[in-house]
Parts: sequence; C-alpha cells; structure tokens
Amino acid sequence: METFPKREFPADRVYAGTGPAQLRLITCGGAFDPVTREYADNVVVFAVLAGRTDK
Repeated sequence: METFPKREFPADRVYAGTGPAQLRLITCGGAFDPVTREYADNVVVFAVLAGRTDK
C-alpha cells in the first residue's frame, strides 16, 4: 500500500500492463478539503496472486 499526492499520481506505474495476475485498488486518502470537496491523496494497494487452487 502506498499513498500518492493527486498531482504526483504515478499513472504509468499503476496502470502498467503486468505479467502475472495482479490487482490494484485505488481510493481516496489524506486530508479532506471541504471547499473543493476532494481528498489530497490517492491510496493505492498493489496485490499479486499468492497462490492458486485448481479444482
């Protein structure tokens, strides 16, 4: 899990094509600005497939 300021969001890293199965969860984080009604940051969770069960 990593936090990025919205103006420095690493789109090339977050949306890059991947080899093995991966998941990225993106949500809001950081301080909330009531005037703009936005959070200052994005929180990104990077996950990879840890195992597999075949039926």
